[in-house]
Amino acid sequence: MGALENMGYEVPTDIQIAAIPPMLEGRDIVGQAQTGSGKTAAFGIPIIERIDAGGAPAQAIILVPTRELATQVADEISSLARGRNVGVVPVYGGQPIARQLKLLEADPEIVVGTPGRVMDHISRGTISLRHVQCAVLDEADRMLDVGFAEDMEWILSRTPRSRQTALFSATVPSFVRRLIRRYMDDPEWIRIGLEIQTVDEVEQFYSEVAERDKTAAVGEILDELEGDAQVLVFCEMQVGVDRLVRQLQRRDYPISGLHGGMSQRDRDSVMRRFRDGSLLVLASTNLAARGIDIPGISHVINYDMPDNVEEYVHRIGRTARMGRKGTAISLVGEWDLEILEKVRRQVGEERVTFRATHLYD
Repeated sequence: MGALENMGYEVPTDIQIAAIPPMLEGRDIVGQAQTGSGKTAAFGIPIIERIDAGGAPAQAIILVPTRELATQVADEISSLARGRNVGVVPVYGGQPIARQLKLLEADPEIVVGTPGRVMDHISRGTISLRHVQCAVLDEADRMLDVGFAEDMEWILSRTPRSRQTALFSATVPSFVRRLIRRYMDDPEWIRIGLEIQTVDEVEQFYSEVAERDKTAAVGEILDELEGDAQVLVFCEMQVGVDRLVRQLQRRDYPISGLHGGMSQRDRDSVMRRFRDGSLLVLASTNLAARGIDIPGISHVINYDMPDNVEEYVHRIGRTARMGRKGTAISLVGEWDLEILEKVRRQVGEERVTFRATHLYD
């Protein structure tokens, strides 16, 4: 309770209200909730309460799809566990393995990692799953999307059958349903809201902008914002991120890029500056669309429209976190009208409204 108070928690979110009691009882759960709902604490609090502090290593294993999410989840659980003498270590590819080996020598009770690097450590003998009491699959559908399907099964199959399992996923495709049937014991299903749903606190706008004018449109939007506003801009391709960053930096906008083609050191540096507020504008591929929880993000701009409605929802969910207000602006080019109509039909036409830019004055 002291840790929660220090973190600014006052009342639990819907997913926390629904998930914490059955997890404390040892039940398996499947949780579906809209992005920004507070699910890390929903599984993190019960894990901290139930494990043996100072006991066996790797009593809980938490699998996540990306390096950034591994770091974020580990940081939040470390904060929740403050004062409980519980070790939490993130492991992921792209970081020198020697550093992780040193951290694992301390026998942390909780390991958070991407499936590939977790498998690497298991194969090396530096992580043992024989003491696992709880296994969590966070963003299970996203792990499926990025090719971790077989890895998830490989890891789960090497944990004790008596373990507790929690699976969190925005959607439940057939493979995820198979995981649930095969590796979970009569799970309690928790569904908060619809599978594809945006939070009411996000104001959603679109502007029709020719492809050649989109960079200028981003500049105009940034010019309208208050000086300390934090903005996340989504591009489809790595080359698009690099091009946008280069063009806006020439005009002295405080922007940096984030994508999978960057070194882990550069990615960590960019994310650290964006988290502490010293970087105000971040351009990213969908790498940042899921799981990144930075409360200061006030605006999301879709420089390129996503391929589907689900990805749109995840992108704009990076703002208006935990009940805060936020704004999402989509720049709709000549080839984006079809996906715009799908978004408006799914989300509600009255929710996604036209926003003029200076380009049309």
